[in-house]
Amino acid sequence: MINKKVKNVQEALQGVTNDMTCMFGGFGLSGIPENAIAQLVKLDVNGLTCISNNAGVDDFGLGLLLQKKQIKKMVSSYVGENDAFERQMLSGELDVELIPQGTLAERCRAAQAGFPAIYTPAGYGTEVSEGKETREFDGKMYVLEYAFKADFAFVKAWKGDAAGNLIFKGTARNFNPNMCGAAKITVAEVEELVPLGTLEPNNIHIPGIFVQRIFQGDVYEKRIEQRTVRPKL
Repeated sequence: MINKKVKNVQEALQGVTNDMTCMFGGFGLSGIPENAIAQLVKLDVNGLTCISNNAGVDDFGLGLLLQKKQIKKMVSSYVGENDAFERQMLSGELDVELIPQGTLAERCRAAQAGFPAIYTPAGYGTEVSEGKETREFDGKMYVLEYAFKADFAFVKAWKGDAAGNLIFKGTARNFNPNMCGAAKITVAEVEELVPLGTLEPNNIHIPGIFVQRIFQGDVYEKRIEQRTVRPKL
């Protein structure tokens, strides 16, 4: 069995350079690859095209890359709670491609499965379909969408082993599984890296064949975007 384990985040991100296209798992702040993003900030790489559901918040996650203007283009489905994202988009500093959320997920999954493109009904008849090939199937119109092409995919899992087998926890099982294997190199950071044979095979969400590098993250803040509590009685 191939050992995918690397010593640390520095080794895991070897080969990342300016102007690359990178995928980032997570939804808001749930299941984001915190350690990989922090290392990208330190590396000071620029001109990145980032494929992610959204950019989280201003001072955390992808928001840290936006603060330093390391991102050239965001491919997302939601502007979210990130003021810097919205401000840079409206001012024209940041190129943004907004995609229906399901289409974003399926374009990741198509890349993972090796499909060059998919047909989806989402966006037909709107600006989303302008300039794209459309086709009718059983009386319903569909839009041709191409699979993503990315250099790196950064995902975060709850547990993993040296072979790259992954288990996600709760809502962190969002865009992370679809992005595994959807890029040339998939880097998985985990909260707990366990010995081979420890994970129950039936509980594994993503097999190691989709992962090239895996490491145990040092620190996880696991911030909450919006905390709502019941008023005091």
